[in-house]
Amino acid sequence: MIAFEKWHGLGNDFVVIDARDVPLPVDAPLARAVADRRTGVGCDQLILLERSSLADVRMRVFNADGSEVGACGNASRCVAAKLGRAAVIETGGGLLRTAVDGSDVTVDMGVPRFTWDRIPLAYPLDTERLPVAWDDLVDCAAVNVGNPHVVFFVPDVDAVDLARLGPLIERDPLFPERVNVNVASIEDGGLALRVWERGAGLTLACGTGACATAVAAIRRRLAASPVRVNLPGGELHVAWEAGGAVRMTGPATFVFAGRFDSAALAGGGAAGL
Repeated sequence: MIAFEKWHGLGNDFVVIDARDVPLPVDAPLARAVADRRTGVGCDQLILLERSSLADVRMRVFNADGSEVGACGNASRCVAAKLGRAAVIETGGGLLRTAVDGSDVTVDMGVPRFTWDRIPLAYPLDTERLPVAWDDLVDCAAVNVGNPHVVFFVPDVDAVDLARLGPLIERDPLFPERVNVNVASIEDGGLALRVWERGAGLTLACGTGACATAVAAIRRRLAASPVRVNLPGGELHVAWEAGGAVRMTGPATFVFAGRFDSAALAGGGAAGL
């Protein structure tokens, strides 16, 4: 039986497994089984905590489709809240420094990357305004904040058929490691944002997406730091100055703790909670 905790950041939900004392091998089939909302625990991402020689803890992030990715902003806030103190978190996207203030957690997401080979793209292009289009989605910016993102600024985020276009863009050959897809609108001095998350699909919130979108908006002078980003699940605040690191602030919420039977999940049986 594997102990876990369920957390969420603005509705972006996680199964967090602390494997610092007892190592746990996690592969794509197990991650998919745990994430399944009918026969597993159910989550957008499985978060595995391990010992780190570089930081307070190592965080590995497995999407609902079983793929492993470099970083997750919302999960980083949840891990810091679980630890209950300021901490440095080792991720595949680099070291993330966190600070806890009541129910809010601030994460230093590091310096964003803009060059085509750091997104990465399949070939050199101007990443501030990619000369590509999918239907009416044009003129996107590409930013890597631990994960690759493209950002489209549109008049109305709700008018975009992101459920259809998201997977097409995510898996376009232009993006050899796939890509997260963000559509944003300017509203009341802030941003409205919807995200198709690589490997997870439509999500209520995406921390790295909020960071990438805020950075793209500041670069285009559509917004000024700090930026209020409104997602379907709630609000994040993102601060960034050119040449510096991105800082994201928002809540992290504990939901419940439980245990699941890894053998039952791996065999397609019901989870024992």
